[in-house]
Amino acid sequence: MRTHSLFPPISLKAAALVLAVTAAGCAAVGPNYERPKLEPPALYRDATPAPTPESVADLPWWQLFSDPALHGLIREGVANNLDLKLAAARVVESRALAGVAKSYLYPEVGVGFGTKQEQVSRVGDPKASEAAVPDRTYSNWALNGTLSWEIDLFGRIRRGKEAAVAQYLASEEGKKAVLVTLVADIASTYHYLRELNLDLEIARRTVKINEDTVVYYERRLQGGVSNRLEVDQAKANRANTAAAIPNIERQVAIAENALSVLVGRVPGSVARFGPLGESEVPPDVPSGLPAQLLERRPDIRQAEQLLVAANANIGVARALFFPTIGLTGSAGAISSSLSDFLTPQSMIWSFGAGLLQPIFNGGRLKNNYEAAKARYDQALAQYQRSALNAYREVADALVTIQKLAEQRRELQSGVDALRDATTLARSRYDNGLSSYLEVLLADQYLFSAELQLAAVRGSQLRAVTQLYRALGGGWQLEPAPPQTAPAPSVK
Repeated sequence: MRTHSLFPPISLKAAALVLAVTAAGCAAVGPNYERPKLEPPALYRDATPAPTPESVADLPWWQLFSDPALHGLIREGVANNLDLKLAAARVVESRALAGVAKSYLYPEVGVGFGTKQEQVSRVGDPKASEAAVPDRTYSNWALNGTLSWEIDLFGRIRRGKEAAVAQYLASEEGKKAVLVTLVADIASTYHYLRELNLDLEIARRTVKINEDTVVYYERRLQGGVSNRLEVDQAKANRANTAAAIPNIERQVAIAENALSVLVGRVPGSVARFGPLGESEVPPDVPSGLPAQLLERRPDIRQAEQLLVAANANIGVARALFFPTIGLTGSAGAISSSLSDFLTPQSMIWSFGAGLLQPIFNGGRLKNNYEAAKARYDQALAQYQRSALNAYREVADALVTIQKLAEQRRELQSGVDALRDATTLARSRYDNGLSSYLEVLLADQYLFSAELQLAAVRGSQLRAVTQLYRALGGGWQLEPAPPQTAPAPSVK
């Protein structure tokens, strides 16, 4: 029995040449990536005491924040926030595109199968007379396999894969950056709502005191002890205090709407939170070393991966100056009848190799290369700007925490003094030693000071949250709860 090879024998020299060309492709043109040298400060400005390697950003958010209500909101936001879902979809897209770029490194193999029915014209071809060609209908069956492969001699495909992988890693870091921002925004809005609740509590308590004062002076007026001026002043003071309540309630509604959107709900009311307590003090948090920001902050790591991609794209643009080498081949069978299909006589094959060297294209390749280098310079500037901005954000948060603590101590001292002053003013007025103006001013000053103190308390908690975000904390995903075995059924 005779056998038929689909491909003719390939000489050893030809095989050696193909192997040599393939092996030469291990070197890729273009620069290899090296991280740019940045000079982070030895310590953050206004960092007291000097930072240590430990940082609050090393803690996951469910350990930093001990409030169960806040935990529930953050979990809801992680599950439903639309910005986070958008970032997750970008990660999936970038991962798939990286797989597409990698696929070009391998041969492309395909298979085709088909049939063709054809009838020739007796009028158009005189030789196809009925006597010469009784049956003018033809059938062909075809089966073929194809193979094509671009030999990546100068690394264009591998540089493209490197850029695509870097883009994928950048999308992963981008998703983490969105998560960091989401956690910080939810926590900041939560603490702002608690601050507003404290404002409402102060305003309603003060209005109640003012109402009691109005009733008191009306009775004195009826008894002939007081006068209409004092009653009017008391009523005006009560109205001014009460006017602050709708404004605070408006701010509460706006904050609740913002928090609803953050956690993926339609704008609406959110369960009430307990107001800030007078003894509630934000914890002292370590900032860590400035150099750690380059490894911890997702936005900086995202900027670096984009820089890696831009660097790889320089290699892609550079490789376009060199020849493109491709191999193609096909093998199959064609037969007019299924009985002869796949017999040795029906087999066909082809094999080819090609080389294309650009000669002239009006400067397109040169300008494309210059554009790739310019995009790298842009990515480098973005990376450096991200690092500098990170150092600034941490320094801003540190000085804010420090100065708010000093401001709170002074305001607390002032509130304590004003509370004593209101008591003394009423006592002096009752004993006929002063006018009602002293009582009025003391009440107004105390109300304003208590609102300022509440604002500083809320700002302190938000400043800790902003420091946590600036240091790159909060991107860790909460571990899934352990699975418990179901209880055995009782028959």
